[in-house]
Amino acid sequence: MHRTAAPGRNRNRSLLGLAGAAALAIAMAGCSTPAAEGETSGGEVVFADYGGPTNESRQIAYFDSFQDETGTRVVSASLQDAIMYSMLEGEEGDYDLIQVSSDSLIKYKENLAVLPDGVPRADTFPEEIQDYAVGGFLIGITQGWLTDTFPDGGPQDWADFFDTEKYPGKRAWPGAPGSYDASFELALLADGVAPEDLYPLDLDRAVAKLDSIRDDLVFYESYPEVQTLLSTGSASIAVSVTGQFTALMNQGLDVTVQWNEAFLSPNFFVIPESAENKEAAYELATWLADGERQAVFTERTFYGPANEATFDYLPEDVASKLPGGPGNDGSLYFDEQYRADYLEELTSSYTEWLAG
Repeated sequence: MHRTAAPGRNRNRSLLGLAGAAALAIAMAGCSTPAAEGETSGGEVVFADYGGPTNESRQIAYFDSFQDETGTRVVSASLQDAIMYSMLEGEEGDYDLIQVSSDSLIKYKENLAVLPDGVPRADTFPEEIQDYAVGGFLIGITQGWLTDTFPDGGPQDWADFFDTEKYPGKRAWPGAPGSYDASFELALLADGVAPEDLYPLDLDRAVAKLDSIRDDLVFYESYPEVQTLLSTGSASIAVSVTGQFTALMNQGLDVTVQWNEAFLSPNFFVIPESAENKEAAYELATWLADGERQAVFTERTFYGPANEATFDYLPEDVASKLPGGPGNDGSLYFDEQYRADYLEELTSSYTEWLAG
């Protein structure tokens, strides 16, 4: 009898245990430049994300100018699972804004701050998350490769991704317990499950499919590692958010992104009720919603924008390359409510699978 994700299990203690030491301190990186001489500091706001080129693009599109205009220092922290989950569950912590996806927002809504009136909402996102979502963007979870790796054409779907004889080489795969992305869904699609039949997820079947290519997987624990794995030839294909492929393109590499059966998901930041600097976080939220600034971020990352006004500043050739953009047919969406309801089970199961 196949096992499907079910509620009622406690959060995997090993997940928090593995990251427990991280709760004692944040690895701060990529802080904004100091306020201009003579300016009065407006304090600081701690912004926790996954680093890499996406964070660099935020610095350029938002953070540097925000600090120059307001005197408030933006401190960019590398997101740690232990601190994140603790704050989402209502405990105190060091973050003021935390990057999450819709399932986490739905699950932990009661511990999140509602944006005040006057702070622009992410109007391209579902209405039920707009009162909480800050600095949003639409990500695509896809497979990508250096084009010359498969000169005759690469994988067309996830079944092809799992076909290591037809498309040889290592596969870069998510290796952080809290960042399983679409791993179970991708495995089930590769095993022949139709998109409309994915939920509830059959975890036994998904794990069996993942096990079938485990020896061909190279696990990464941070998104920027994807760029290294592909550019050095350590992996032939990668599963990742599309921003990592964009970063390689920005370096002049020819990269193919396969949009068929890609998963699209709104990502954004939330402000925990326990955040110490909520007023500064609200001010930053307004800054992040500006369409012209979002256009700068969008052109650098090729993530879809959260505010409709952004499209007024984007050329058509950019809009057509965005997640969910024209010409990128064949993409899928998560059942976010299901993933929220069974978040503990999914995280626990993926942690157990990674541990072998």
